Amino acid sequence: MSAAAHSVALSKRSILGIFRQPQMWVPSMFFPLFFAALNTAALGRSTSLPGFPEADSFLDFMLAATIAQGVLFGGLSQASEIAQDIENGFFERLVAAPTARTAILLGRLAGSAALGTLMAALFIVVFTLFGAEVKAGPAGYAWLLLVGMFLSTAIGSVGAAFALRIGVVEAVQSVFPVLFISLFLSSAFFPLTLMNGWFKAVASGNPLSWMVDGMRHLVLEGWSTSEALAAAGVPAVITALGLVLSLRQLQRRLAVAA
Repeated sequence: MSAAAHSVALSKRSILGIFRQPQMWVPSMFFPLFFAALNTAALGRSTSLPGFPEADSFLDFMLAATIAQGVLFGGLSQASEIAQDIENGFFERLVAAPTARTAILLGRLAGSAALGTLMAALFIVVFTLFGAEVKAGPAGYAWLLLVGMFLSTAIGSVGAAFALRIGVVEAVQSVFPVLFISLFLSSAFFPLTLMNGWFKAVASGNPLSWMVDGMRHLVLEGWSTSEALAAAGVPAVITALGLVLSLRQLQRRLAVAA
């Protein structure tokens, strides 16, 4: 019960920090929206190409990619907060206090989950205002929020392992280009059916493509259990791996602090 109470308290701190420091995540929201607007204006007519997924507009096609892009970058901000706690000495104060050790990590991951859900909801609202529609209906909207939560937690857990290992904010933030390249080398911004060569081979094997394509199916075509599970399964697996890595690095950091 003590560990659960500590996790709740640190989760509240992490979630409140999201609203108190909007500068940490607001850029992660506006950049994907700008990118979506630019791509829609430049590539809007590509929906008429043979082989392009049936979509009412390119904006519908971009919804899944925008959620993935924004949540990826936003989730990394929570990992930066862990490194910030290490740099400013707050981590050592938590260790010195009778705080459940796992709560230190779980509190931050709760913040990542809340941020991912919030950003996915904001993207859905903005896209809906401009005419986008999720064909899967209420279940589809709810599942997109769930994927956003899982994805942010996944990035937060992997980033937490890196932050606990390095303990430097700038080093954690340097992961940003790697995330962008990984997303760019997927089907997020253009369908696999219209790719060829090495780019198609890489995108086809990129787990982010499986996730985005699953989300996109819910938006463009309607509900599909297999596609929904694919969309949520990828970040769920990454979260599991990230938890293993971050817990190991937490133990290592605690040993150093002791």
